[in-house]
Amino acid sequence: MLFCPFCGVCLLVDQEGMLKFFCPTCPYIFNVTRVFTKGVPLKKKVVDDVLGGDDAWKNVDSTKADCPSCGHDTAFYLTVQIRSADEPSTIFFRCAKCGHNWREG
Repeated sequence: MLFCPFCGVCLLVDQEGMLKFFCPTCPYIFNVTRVFTKGVPLKKKVVDDVLGGDDAWKNVDSTKADCPSCGHDTAFYLTVQIRSADEPSTIFFRCAKCGHNWREG
């Protein structure tokens, strides 16, 4: 965005003929004679681990569940309430053989 140096209004783009910015309130015109680029690096937001990290999987129970990755029939499970209280809990599984994670619910 560019602003008018005289009145401070945001300049508009006029593409008829030569590319130029113009002020809608005063007669200021800025002719574009070169390419303008500006890169803005984005910072990624730090995401909290919903399951509590590897410490949450230390003392969990195991059950019979088929791993979709390797087909092993035993998995550890953890139930977490990730939605509102009137919704059912989500069950997270971790394969006892390959460590693949999946969920139900």
